[in-house]
Amino acid sequence: MLNKFFPLLLLVLSFTINAQTKIENSTSDSIPQYAQLTIPELWSQIEDIFNDPSFNGAEWGVVIQSLANGEYFYKKNEDKLFTPASNLKILTTSAALFLLGEDYTYSTDVFYRGEIDGSILQGDLIIQGRGDPTLSARFHDGDIMTVFINWADSLLRNGIDEIKGNIIGDDNYFDDIGLAPGWSWENESYWYSAPASALSFNDNCVDLIIKPNRNKKTVDINIFPDIKYVVILNNVEVLDDDSKASIDVYRERGTNVINVFGHIGAYADSFKTFVSVNNPTQFAVVALKEVLKKKGIKVSGYSVDIDDINSPVDYSKAGFLFSYHSPELKDIVKVINKNSYNLYAELLLKTIGLEIEGFGSTANGIKAEKTFFNEIGINPESIRIVDGSGLSRLNLVSPRNIVSVLDYIYKSPYFIPFYNSLPIAGTDGTLGKRMTYSQTRNNVRAKTGFLEGVRSLSGYVYTGDKEPVAFSMMVNNYLVPDKLAENIQDLICLRLANFKRK
Repeated sequence: MLNKFFPLLLLVLSFTINAQTKIENSTSDSIPQYAQLTIPELWSQIEDIFNDPSFNGAEWGVVIQSLANGEYFYKKNEDKLFTPASNLKILTTSAALFLLGEDYTYSTDVFYRGEIDGSILQGDLIIQGRGDPTLSARFHDGDIMTVFINWADSLLRNGIDEIKGNIIGDDNYFDDIGLAPGWSWENESYWYSAPASALSFNDNCVDLIIKPNRNKKTVDINIFPDIKYVVILNNVEVLDDDSKASIDVYRERGTNVINVFGHIGAYADSFKTFVSVNNPTQFAVVALKEVLKKKGIKVSGYSVDIDDINSPVDYSKAGFLFSYHSPELKDIVKVINKNSYNLYAELLLKTIGLEIEGFGSTANGIKAEKTFFNEIGINPESIRIVDGSGLSRLNLVSPRNIVSVLDYIYKSPYFIPFYNSLPIAGTDGTLGKRMTYSQTRNNVRAKTGFLEGVRSLSGYVYTGDKEPVAFSMMVNNYLVPDKLAENIQDLICLRLANFKRK
């Protein structure tokens, strides 16, 4: 078997080494720290890099443009349509900043239906969600339950220590379509494919920590939050060594039955993974009920999703208790772009639909976005958008579309919050370990994008003359290692950072 694949292994290794050598040579004496060139000379150098024969069967789309005077440093297939992967988040987050405002906050409201008799609520507790993604440990110092604990304390301050009714999750501000068109069904179990809901909690995932039990030669699987919402099928093999974990998960479609399989060494470190849940609204309600019980608030009804109730909630007859307000949109956008978090982008797109079109659906969000793009001079018919995150392969965008958006943001009041949301080369986010060279570190700020056979990078860089440049580089349909595509993008950014006009 090894002999069969050895030539292919050598080929892959040579691709990666050659690409890395190109970058290393760019910082040697062959390219001065700042290369004084004319634009045609720079264009020729960039063209040579993109003509790498490793990508003869693939297609690059590129636009590199000065934001100082609009001059193009380079263009290649600039109007052709490409699958952008997570570069689509540039469109989602920029439109959100303009349409909602950087200081926009979500409100999750808590009501009751029935009567409060002393310390007893004779009726239901209702949680009305509007798509807030921040009911999550990410915004609360790593504590999954912080928000719900605060809600329990608020109930106690209101004198309520017993609920003789149900806890109801109202997710009707959004539609019930959790996954967007074109998402791969085999990825539904993973955190990056978590379904969207108007009431979302803990990124609509459970956290699993898998630790080998040396004495029993099995693994212990700890679930967070531990609310008995999922069923774990433990099929992990323990090896008698210290080999690292090779573990995968599969949640049976339409259920919360999770199969955990693979192997881990008996002396290996613990392994952490995240699994999406089915019915996020019910997940949130069950978690809240557990917190209330632990805080001494008795719940004598049973937790249900609003969709399981025969009649909708009449809020004119409901009593208001309190609200939870999210961090501002500029902070949420930072999570979306730096960490490329899909669920947050999908929730944001539906939020745009809710606030602009009156109902939170992907279709309404896209409609509002396209109206915005048309107003800023981008033909909406030249873009196909089907989700907010770029996880779908049905999205189609041109490099010129991306750079046009980047250019418009740069000249707008929302540039600073958008710029601050982008990963910083060599420093943080999805670029934390890329472009660590002195010229690019803390200089290049750009959104990455990745699907199988797709690698994109779009954002900003300042040249050696401190000239601001916007760029978009997308490659589709390649078969070589992903690292080679990344290296070419990094090399282009390095050339731009080194460039001074002659």
